[in-house]
Amino acid sequence: MDMATGMATGMEAEIIMNHKPMATVDTLLKGLVVIQPKVFEDSRGYFYEPYNKKTLEAMGISDDFVQDNQSMSQKGVVRGLHFQNPPFAQAKLVRVIQGAVWDVVVDIRKDSPTYGEYYGIELSAQNKTILYIPAGFAHGFKTLEDNTVFLYKCSNYYNKASEDSILWNDPDVGINWNISDPILSDKDRNGKFLKDFKSQF
Repeated sequence: MDMATGMATGMEAEIIMNHKPMATVDTLLKGLVVIQPKVFEDSRGYFYEPYNKKTLEAMGISDDFVQDNQSMSQKGVVRGLHFQNPPFAQAKLVRVIQGAVWDVVVDIRKDSPTYGEYYGIELSAQNKTILYIPAGFAHGFKTLEDNTVFLYKCSNYYNKASEDSILWNDPDVGINWNISDPILSDKDRNGKFLKDFKSQF
Protein backbone atom coordinates (compact mmCIF):
# COMPACT_ATOMS: atom_id res chain seq x y z
CA MET A 1 0.00 0.00 0.00
CA ASP A 2 1.38 3.42 -0.99
CA MET A 3 1.13 5.43 2.24
CA ALA A 4 1.09 8.74 0.37
CA THR A 5 -1.82 7.91 -1.91
CA GLY A 6 -3.55 5.10 -0.03
CA MET A 7 -3.45 3.05 -3.23
CA ALA A 8 -2.44 -0.59 -3.51
CA THR A 9 0.66 -1.30 -5.57
CA GLY A 10 2.33 -4.36 -7.10
CA MET A 11 1.31 -7.67 -5.53
CA GLU A 12 -1.34 -6.00 -3.35
CA ALA A 13 -3.12 -4.53 -6.38
CA GLU A 14 -3.11 -7.95 -8.10
CA ILE A 15 -4.64 -9.54 -5.01
CA ILE A 16 -7.46 -6.99 -4.87
CA MET A 17 -8.24 -7.30 -8.60
CA ASN A 18 -8.04 -11.10 -8.79
CA HIS A 19 -9.32 -12.11 -5.39
CA LYS A 20 -10.32 -15.76 -5.68
CA PRO A 21 -8.57 -17.01 -2.58
CA MET A 22 -9.26 -20.76 -2.74
CA ALA A 23 -10.30 -23.58 -5.03
CA THR A 24 -11.57 -26.92 -3.75
CA VAL A 25 -11.61 -30.50 -4.99
CA ASP A 26 -13.93 -33.07 -3.41
CA THR A 27 -12.54 -36.55 -2.80
CA LEU A 28 -14.16 -39.99 -2.95
CA LEU A 29 -14.48 -39.89 0.85
CA LYS A 30 -17.53 -37.73 1.52
CA GLY A 31 -16.73 -34.51 3.34
CA LEU A 32 -12.97 -34.71 2.81
CA VAL A 33 -11.89 -31.71 0.73
CA VAL A 34 -8.60 -30.70 -0.91
CA ILE A 35 -8.12 -26.93 -0.84
CA GLN A 36 -5.73 -25.13 -3.17
CA PRO A 37 -5.23 -21.51 -2.13
CA LYS A 38 -4.60 -18.81 -4.71
CA VAL A 39 -0.93 -17.85 -4.40
CA PHE A 40 0.31 -14.44 -5.55
CA GLU A 41 4.00 -14.38 -6.40
CA ASP A 42 6.47 -11.77 -7.57
CA SER A 43 10.19 -11.09 -7.21
CA ARG A 44 9.82 -10.48 -3.46
CA GLY A 45 8.22 -13.83 -2.71
CA TYR A 46 4.57 -14.82 -2.32
CA PHE A 47 1.36 -14.09 -0.44
CA TYR A 48 -1.72 -16.22 0.14
CA GLU A 49 -4.59 -16.76 2.58
CA PRO A 50 -4.35 -20.20 4.20
CA TYR A 51 -7.44 -19.52 6.28
CA ASN A 52 -10.45 -17.28 5.72
CA LYS A 53 -13.54 -18.15 7.74
CA LYS A 54 -16.00 -16.48 5.35
CA THR A 55 -14.47 -18.12 2.29
CA LEU A 56 -14.59 -21.56 3.89
CA GLU A 57 -18.18 -21.04 5.03
CA ALA A 58 -19.13 -20.21 1.44
CA MET A 59 -17.61 -23.57 0.50
CA GLY A 60 -19.70 -25.36 3.13
CA ILE A 61 -16.96 -25.66 5.76
CA SER A 62 -18.44 -24.04 8.86
CA ASP A 63 -16.40 -25.54 11.71
CA ASP A 64 -15.29 -23.17 14.46
CA PHE A 65 -11.54 -23.75 14.71
CA VAL A 66 -10.36 -23.15 18.27
CA GLN A 67 -6.82 -24.54 18.51
CA ASP A 68 -3.68 -24.55 16.34
CA ASN A 69 -1.13 -27.37 16.64
CA GLN A 70 2.32 -27.52 15.08
CA SER A 71 4.87 -30.31 14.86
CA MET A 72 8.38 -30.69 13.45
CA SER A 73 9.63 -34.09 12.31
CA GLN A 74 12.67 -35.58 10.63
CA LYS A 75 12.45 -37.57 7.40
CA GLY A 76 10.98 -41.05 7.81
CA VAL A 77 8.71 -40.28 10.78
CA VAL A 78 5.18 -41.67 10.70
CA ARG A 79 2.64 -40.04 13.00
CA GLY A 80 -0.85 -41.49 13.32
CA LEU A 81 -3.44 -42.59 12.75
CA HIS A 82 -4.95 -40.26 15.37
CA PHE A 83 -8.39 -38.93 16.28
CA GLN A 84 -10.50 -37.86 19.24
CA ASN A 85 -13.77 -39.62 20.03
CA PRO A 86 -17.08 -37.77 20.50
CA PRO A 87 -18.01 -35.51 22.16
CA PHE A 88 -14.48 -34.15 21.69
CA ALA A 89 -14.13 -35.08 18.01
CA GLN A 90 -12.13 -32.69 15.87
CA ALA A 91 -12.37 -31.45 12.33
CA LYS A 92 -8.97 -30.34 11.04
CA LEU A 93 -7.40 -28.09 8.43
CA VAL A 94 -3.88 -29.37 7.78
CA ARG A 95 -0.94 -28.04 5.78
CA VAL A 96 2.86 -28.05 5.64
CA ILE A 97 4.84 -24.83 6.04
CA GLN A 98 8.31 -26.38 5.71
CA GLY A 99 9.27 -29.63 4.02
CA ALA A 100 6.78 -32.25 2.80
CA VAL A 101 4.60 -35.12 3.96
CA TRP A 102 2.44 -37.84 2.56
CA ASP A 103 -0.78 -37.18 4.43
CA VAL A 104 -3.30 -39.97 5.04
CA VAL A 105 -6.82 -40.15 6.45
CA VAL A 106 -9.02 -43.18 7.14
CA ASP A 107 -12.82 -43.03 7.24
CA ILE A 108 -13.97 -44.36 10.64
CA ARG A 109 -17.64 -43.31 10.39
CA LYS A 110 -19.49 -46.56 11.07
CA ASP A 111 -22.42 -45.80 8.75
CA SER A 112 -20.27 -44.47 5.91
CA PRO A 113 -20.19 -46.45 2.63
CA THR A 114 -16.42 -45.83 2.59
CA TYR A 115 -15.79 -47.01 6.17
CA GLY A 116 -12.22 -48.28 6.50
CA GLU A 117 -11.06 -46.73 3.21
CA TYR A 118 -8.19 -44.27 3.10
CA TYR A 119 -7.07 -41.27 1.08
CA GLY A 120 -3.50 -40.04 0.69
CA ILE A 121 -2.07 -36.80 -0.72
CA GLU A 122 1.28 -35.01 -0.69
CA LEU A 123 1.26 -31.75 1.24
CA SER A 124 4.33 -29.55 1.02
CA ALA A 125 5.64 -26.07 1.56
CA GLN A 126 6.04 -25.91 -2.19
CA ASN A 127 2.53 -26.91 -3.29
CA LYS A 128 0.81 -25.12 -0.35
CA THR A 129 -2.10 -27.56 -0.55
CA ILE A 130 -4.48 -27.69 2.42
CA LEU A 131 -6.62 -30.67 3.41
CA TYR A 132 -9.93 -30.28 5.25
CA ILE A 133 -10.63 -33.35 7.40
CA PRO A 134 -14.09 -33.51 8.99
CA ALA A 135 -14.73 -35.29 12.27
CA GLY A 136 -14.95 -39.05 11.79
CA PHE A 137 -11.55 -39.62 10.20
CA ALA A 138 -8.30 -40.96 11.64
CA HIS A 139 -5.33 -38.90 10.45
CA GLY A 140 -1.62 -39.44 10.04
CA PHE A 141 1.35 -38.58 7.88
CA LYS A 142 4.83 -39.68 6.77
CA THR A 143 7.53 -37.03 6.53
CA LEU A 144 9.35 -36.88 3.19
CA GLU A 145 12.02 -34.34 4.22
CA ASP A 146 14.02 -33.48 7.31
CA ASN A 147 12.79 -30.65 9.53
CA THR A 148 9.27 -30.81 8.15
CA VAL A 149 6.90 -28.44 9.94
CA PHE A 150 3.25 -29.51 9.97
CA LEU A 151 0.45 -27.18 11.02
CA TYR A 152 -3.17 -28.00 11.76
CA LYS A 153 -6.20 -26.14 12.97
CA CYS A 154 -8.64 -28.07 15.16
CA SER A 155 -12.34 -27.53 15.80
CA ASN A 156 -12.14 -28.84 19.37
CA TYR A 157 -9.61 -28.62 22.16
CA TYR A 158 -7.23 -31.45 22.92
CA ASN A 159 -8.74 -33.97 25.32
CA LYS A 160 -6.42 -36.73 26.45
CA ALA A 161 -9.21 -39.01 27.69
CA SER A 162 -10.86 -39.07 24.26
CA GLU A 163 -7.76 -39.52 22.07
CA ASP A 164 -7.40 -42.79 20.19
CA SER A 165 -5.57 -44.27 17.21
CA ILE A 166 -5.76 -46.89 14.49
CA LEU A 167 -2.56 -48.87 13.89
CA TRP A 168 -0.57 -47.13 11.17
CA ASN A 169 0.07 -50.33 9.21
CA ASP A 170 -3.20 -52.19 9.87
CA PRO A 171 -3.37 -54.77 7.03
CA ASP A 172 -7.15 -54.41 6.81
CA VAL A 173 -6.74 -50.75 5.89
CA GLY A 174 -3.82 -51.50 3.60
CA ILE A 175 -2.09 -48.15 3.43
CA ASN A 176 0.97 -48.25 1.19
CA TRP A 177 3.29 -46.03 3.22
CA ASN A 178 6.25 -46.96 1.02
CA ILE A 179 8.50 -47.26 4.07
CA SER A 180 9.68 -50.42 5.84
CA ASP A 181 11.06 -49.08 9.12
CA PRO A 182 9.52 -45.72 10.06
CA ILE A 183 10.36 -43.72 13.15
CA LEU A 184 7.38 -44.22 15.50
CA SER A 185 6.26 -43.22 18.96
CA ASP A 186 5.34 -45.94 21.44
CA LYS A 187 1.72 -44.86 21.15
CA ASP A 188 1.74 -45.28 17.39
CA ARG A 189 3.28 -48.75 17.63
CA ASN A 190 0.28 -49.79 19.72
CA GLY A 191 -2.70 -48.44 17.81
CA LYS A 192 -5.89 -50.45 17.43
CA PHE A 193 -6.70 -52.76 14.56
CA LEU A 194 -9.72 -51.52 12.65
CA LYS A 195 -11.45 -54.88 13.14
CA ASP A 196 -11.22 -54.38 16.94
CA PHE A 197 -12.33 -50.77 16.84
CA LYS A 198 -15.91 -49.84 17.82
CA SER A 199 -16.59 -46.53 16.16
CA GLN A 200 -18.43 -43.85 18.11
CA PHE A 201 -18.91 -41.68 15.02
